[in-house]
Amino acid sequence: MLLSEQRPSGDPQVAVFTKNRLNPAYEAARIGAERAAGRLGARIEHYVPEIADDPDQQTALVAAALARRPDAFVFTAVHLTRMEPAIAAIRAAGIPIFSFIGRLGEGQAISHVGAADFDLASGIARRLFQHLGGRGRVVIVEGPPATATNVRRLRGFEAAALEYPGIDIVARCCGANLRSPGQEAFAEVLRSQPAIDGVLAANDDMAIGVLAALQAVGRQAAVVGVNAIPEAIQAIREGRMVATADFNAMQLCHLATECAIRHVRGQRVPVEIELPAAVVDRGNCSAWDRPYLEQRLLTLDEVGGRFPTAITWPEAPGR
Repeated sequence: MLLSEQRPSGDPQVAVFTKNRLNPAYEAARIGAERAAGRLGARIEHYVPEIADDPDQQTALVAAALARRPDAFVFTAVHLTRMEPAIAAIRAAGIPIFSFIGRLGEGQAISHVGAADFDLASGIARRLFQHLGGRGRVVIVEGPPATATNVRRLRGFEAAALEYPGIDIVARCCGANLRSPGQEAFAEVLRSQPAIDGVLAANDDMAIGVLAALQAVGRQAAVVGVNAIPEAIQAIREGRMVATADFNAMQLCHLATECAIRHVRGQRVPVEIELPAAVVDRGNCSAWDRPYLEQRLLTLDEVGGRFPTAITWPEAPGR
């Protein structure tokens, strides 16, 4: 039984939309929503496409959720533009939207909760380039082009590479932010690139796929990712990955769900929360080396106390 299902029927009902059941980051996001609901007294219903990242299925799920009239949507869109009609339908129904990870169009969400994607991508890239001594042949494994996080992370990777003249980006491939597609895409690169020193994977699930592709052909390369999922932390601890970046989907969805519940109850909520970037490597990974249910989650009030500049509040009426 979900934590939220134990609550009385009069509590706020929140529809939570994630992209797939394959990426561990979205499993973590769903846990984050449940933990917020359990703490604040709300009920969660999850909507997840059976086909990963499929816009048609997510659109159908929006229609199904609208028929149930939730009090709020906590939403990350599978596609930047193809979900626009579904988002318009939610807004036409007068139900507030709270986005996380992927930013919606201006004015579409009451609150957006994300991370400093450019900063975390440039930070993890610098960590790899420093590990390589400032020289080497590097491959970028990116996510779906039509996602906002992928656009910002690619810019971060590219900006960091400009700081290191000895770094040569020799190939790019798309791993769809998923393990098997990441492994298959990188395996193709391995067949065409006889020498690869490092890999910038735009998320950890693809990074784990990269490690599998390298192992399958008996080759080695320094690999970094993004998300700090448990398998990546284990790989860092074992020396198979260099580092990851703490793009904490569980924390992001936890805060977005808290904003939704507070708003439904008539409380003031931020316009935006952008959590700062953090690089996780062998020196500090113990803080992330635990199951999702045991990891510490910050509340909105705690984020405001610890990272006050990460929160943008709406202007007071009349200003």
